[in-house]
Amino acid sequence: MTSVPNYSSICILRLSAIGDVCHAVSAVQAIQKAHPNAKITWVIGKVEAMLLANLPGVELVVFDKKQGRVALKNLKQTFKGQNFDVLLNMQVALRAGFVARCIPAKVKIGFDWARSKELHSLFINKRIAAQPHAHVLEGFKGFAKAIGVNDYQPSWEMPYTQQDQNTADELLTAEYLSNKLFVISPAASKAQRNWLPERYAALADYAHQQGFKVALTGGPTELEINLANNIIKHSQHRILNLVGKTKLKELLCVLKRASVVLAPDTGPAHMAVTVGTPVIGLYAHSNPARTGPYLYQNYVVEVYHQNLLKQTGKTAQQLPWGTRIKGDDLMSQITIDAVKAMFDHVVQKESL
Repeated sequence: MTSVPNYSSICILRLSAIGDVCHAVSAVQAIQKAHPNAKITWVIGKVEAMLLANLPGVELVVFDKKQGRVALKNLKQTFKGQNFDVLLNMQVALRAGFVARCIPAKVKIGFDWARSKELHSLFINKRIAAQPHAHVLEGFKGFAKAIGVNDYQPSWEMPYTQQDQNTADELLTAEYLSNKLFVISPAASKAQRNWLPERYAALADYAHQQGFKVALTGGPTELEINLANNIIKHSQHRILNLVGKTKLKELLCVLKRASVVLAPDTGPAHMAVTVGTPVIGLYAHSNPARTGPYLYQNYVVEVYHQNLLKQTGKTAQQLPWGTRIKGDDLMSQITIDAVKAMFDHVVQKESL
């Protein structure tokens, strides 16, 4: 039996995005349990740090990409005189490579050859094992395994305070807290990944008819505000609009109160997973087997595979894993009836 290496200091590098850092939390917390005496430092993006602030037992070092070279200089200064036993470079983007170069570590572990891109190989000296057709979270599990953490069931202890929960509950009001709650988080980072507002509205009305209260969540961007307003305009029933009204930790607490969440390929879908809320994911451009809500991949409604085959003549297994497909109207192929059927399935399966 191979003994687990003894580490006194471990550095995690994963800057973005919200969904990916949610996946990474489960690996980091498994590493903590396996290496309880190790000091763990996580170099993370500015927005993502707002969600994970006060993560138990982890020092967050914020890298603000908007500062460019100044941020790299500051990072070097932060780590001056330190030397980590190991760096887990969990991001292949070139920017992350330059960040990795500023982190002093004896061993710098990165992805296997198949997942290496953007010169990732130049910034590491060891690789995790290859994982064909793996979910993003499984990739992070590979990093944990590389430092002696055996296979584990992903779990999360997300950092939020009672005040965060109280603020979320005040926004939801007693009426919404005392009923089954259907939360729609309708906006992805790109408009083409969003479902149609009238179809979100149709699901909101359907959920209302099934005895659910309905709320919309999202950030303060113009895209998200306009999408929310369009959904409300098309709906026949009252929808609580929380778009732009929550900080990230408060949003997490709203998602925790939800009975079920409907979302496209977006960060809040993965935030909901971390607090145990079932997610109906809507996917067209990316493979949900790679980026879908990890614990609820059976609840995904997708048109990715049929469009991938149509556009390339090949299946996901025959192409580089994670191949994305293009098209402005792909999400419109997801029908209202298909999502209603999945909603019914989730309600029955989860006994809601």
